[in-house]
Amino acid sequence: MSKSNVFENDLLDLIFNGTAIPNLADNAATSPLTELYVALHTADPGESGDQSTSEAAYSGYARVAVARNGTGWVVSGNVVNPAANIDFPEWAGGSTSDITHFSIGVASSGATGILYKGALASAITMGAGVTPGLSTGTSITED
Repeated sequence: MSKSNVFENDLLDLIFNGTAIPNLADNAATSPLTELYVALHTADPGESGDQSTSEAAYSGYARVAVARNGTGWVVSGNVVNPAANIDFPEWAGGSTSDITHFSIGVASSGATGILYKGALASAITMGAGVTPGLSTGTSITED
């Protein structure tokens, strides 16, 4: 069973832009999330994993906060893309494991749930001078 295209788009708008779905779902009125956090992973965290599962661990790494609105995410036709490139801290030593996946969650650190995850178009080989990131071409499709 699938969702309609309109509802798929509405669901992405709710999650990524905080736009209510009339008569069905509202954004929290008292303290809604204002940011979503993007994490990098060295392997697929899986369906049962969390944002700390296989999370990148090089020196200087931190999840990146992205505004939960139209300046952070563009939703159109049941697809969401970052509104701007998402750049992570430059490699500063430590693990040189390839970055292969990303996830989106609700906290800056810890074993928090994954809202969406995906594979990168190509792995990022970590090392001196490497600043990993996601481009505006990175997409999540709700289907």
